Amino acid sequence: MTDFRPGGFLTIPPVIKNLMIVNLLIFLAQQVFQNNPNFNIEDLFALHDVHSVYFRPHQLVTYMFLHGGWWHIIFNMFALWMFGSTLENHWGAKRFLIFYLVCGIGAGALHLVTLYFEMRPFAEYYPFATVQEQMKITQILDNYTVGASGAVMGCLAAFGYLFPNQIIYFNLLFPIKAKWFVIIYGAGELLMAIRNSAGDNVAHWAHLGGAAVGLALVWFWNKTNRKTFY
Repeated sequence: MTDFRPGGFLTIPPVIKNLMIVNLLIFLAQQVFQNNPNFNIEDLFALHDVHSVYFRPHQLVTYMFLHGGWWHIIFNMFALWMFGSTLENHWGAKRFLIFYLVCGIGAGALHLVTLYFEMRPFAEYYPFATVQEQMKITQILDNYTVGASGAVMGCLAAFGYLFPNQIIYFNLLFPIKAKWFVIIYGAGELLMAIRNSAGDNVAHWAHLGGAAVGLALVWFWNKTNRKTFY
């Protein structure tokens, strides 16, 4: 059994490094165009509910490169580096990139399914609502989701599956085996997703979707002893 201590930033593998650069550049672009009335990045590329006029299929890919704030992107990029670097070194660049994107798309897809049932009552009531009610409903339907969290959760789940007894440091302080960390974290996400507390703007089902897709891909790969995902 060994402690898991990822290498320094100078040894970041190429896909992880490029993902971090792209995410940071797009986040900076979000800040630049934040108050621009003629160009709204979130309207075009964030993931919208299918009932929204802004929904487009390509958002299942593009949403994972946008973020909602500095802490959001810092946490996601740190987790991507911490767990994704080991996976890329283990699998190789092409295989890891495909894995990462598929996890992100799967996370977005599950999030859209849950949103569909949550938002359907609003969409069905819209034709019968007053003008003021329609404005409020439109604001609700046009809420969007951003972030690499779903794809990163896939990386975390895969890491726990492949290296279950590696010791990682929760909050950089408490040692815990990777398999228990994944189980505890996943259980917490499931509990918060089911509770669906008012004011909770975290896409817990997207996180769970990313983790589920990540586990399914790694399980299928190991079961069939496939050398590639392509």
